[in-house]
Order: sequence, then C-alpha cells, then structure tokens
Amino acid sequence: MNVKAHRRRGPELDDAILDAVWHEITTKGYGGLTLDSAASRAGTSRPVIHRRWKSRSELVIAALARYVARNPINVADQGNVRSEMILLLKGLSERAQPHLIRILFDMREDLLKDNIYLADLPGRIGEQGLVADILSRGVQRGEIDPTRISSRITSLPTDLARHDMLMTLKPLSDKSIEEIIDEVFLPLVLRTTK
Repeated sequence: MNVKAHRRRGPELDDAILDAVWHEITTKGYGGLTLDSAASRAGTSRPVIHRRWKSRSELVIAALARYVARNPINVADQGNVRSEMILLLKGLSERAQPHLIRILFDMREDLLKDNIYLADLPGRIGEQGLVADILSRGVQRGEIDPTRISSRITSLPTDLARHDMLMTLKPLSDKSIEEIIDEVFLPLVLRTTK
C-alpha cells in the first residue's frame, strides 16, 4: 500500500515554520538563525519559507507577532491611569525577556536593509492600542485631558520603555517604570485643575 506523507499547507505549515524559527532564535539568537536551519527544523524547504517571508527579519517579525498574540497584556480598569500604566509597562517588560530584547538589537542591520525601523515594530507585532485604551478610560473618569492626547504622546511611555530595555538589554526596573509614568507621561496628559 502506498501511503502519501501528510503535506502541511496554510496555517499548519506556517505554525510549523514559526515554531522552528522561535526555537532557533530563543536557543541560538538572531545570528544563529538561517532560513536553512528553520526549514530543516520545520520539515520544509528554504524556498517554501522564502515564498511566505521575503527575508530573515520578516520571518522573525512574524514569529514575534505570534508570540505577542499568544501572550497578550490585558490591563483591567484599576480606577486610575497611573496604576494601569504601571501594570502595562510591567507587563511589557516581563513579556520582553532579556533574550528577546537582544534579538531586536541584533536585527537592526537587517531591519534597515528591509526598510523597517524599530519604531515600526509595535504596529507590525500587534502592540498598538495598549496605551490608548488606558487613556480612553482616564478621559471617561475625568483624569485625562483629551485635548492633550496626540499619537506621539500616546506612544511615548511604551517607546521610552522599549528604549530603556534596548539600551540596557535588561527588563525595566520598578524605578524606571515609575519615572516614565510620573515624571514624563502623566504631567503631559493629566487634567490640570484651575
């Protein structure tokens, strides 16, 4: 009897490839990842991977996006923006893990070759809207002045958190989180009393 091997396609194949990529980058780092090593681990071929992702950095971004989707940060209403922002930045820091921070640092040259900037990554890996949801609740509670909110201010706390982690290659300290929130972010968005 001639039994054909099960040929994976679509999401099943994508998952196998992204599992292989995740294993490679978390054990060998970004520099140790090749399309050949990922293909071998996934039981597929380099051309199959290359048809789905045009470059190694695109492939790693897809793996990071899946990691973020599988490890969401949900900040429930705490009654005030400060507490919610602290929970958010702690969640980002815990999820980032030192080896993942290093991967982003090691990717920078390939990202530039692909015309992808570190500032683009939050949108590409699904981290948009985290601060906006907190600010929206703050506006409803009367804490936040909606006229002071802009896209730049909304991205500021997470940008500062990522910058800190990339510069130190370490998770954020509680002190850093509090400085970002209390000294930089909240003074920009809180409703002022007259």
